[in-house]
Amino acid sequence: MEALLISTGIVALAEMGDKTQLLAFLLAARFKKPLPIIAGILCATVVNHGLAGALGAWITASLSPEILRWVLGASFLGMAVWTLIPDKIEDDEGDIAGRWGIFGATLITFFLAEMGDKTQIATIAMAAHFPDPVLVVLGTTLGMLIADVPAVFIGDRLSAKIPMRLVHGIAAALFAVLGAATLLGAGGNWGL
Repeated sequence: MEALLISTGIVALAEMGDKTQLLAFLLAARFKKPLPIIAGILCATVVNHGLAGALGAWITASLSPEILRWVLGASFLGMAVWTLIPDKIEDDEGDIAGRWGIFGATLITFFLAEMGDKTQIATIAMAAHFPDPVLVVLGTTLGMLIADVPAVFIGDRLSAKIPMRLVHGIAAALFAVLGAATLLGAGGNWGL
């Protein structure tokens, strides 16, 4: 349960102001049809984070516990720094809708936007950190939905009212705590 709750909270915070949240704003403003957008976000996230969770589990099985501890600790600290750098969205990411419809455009653009994104990297790291990668993937997917579904319904009005620097600072602090705890050996009770 700890893996589910921590991965949900971290990804929900890390996703605030992220390019995929901005993409949700853009698609909602452009198409004004929330259900196919939300369905596309859900499907893209399950596939993307499922692959990331599998990679994290493979890393756990492939590396010795000592090397894994240092790799994960450094990864979490890197995520702390990366979270403080705001994302920007490119205008052409929503242009696929003409060919694939709203659901298809959301599915494709969210999947591609998540490739190498901080929430995908966080999913890999947390799946390697916690003993149950399925709970991590469920948590990170839930975190994405917690951050992105309101963006679909509320659109640009929400982004103007949330102090993104504060949200990014909180997410960065959580990643830093996880990184420091992992480097200091606190992950021993999580299977490391």
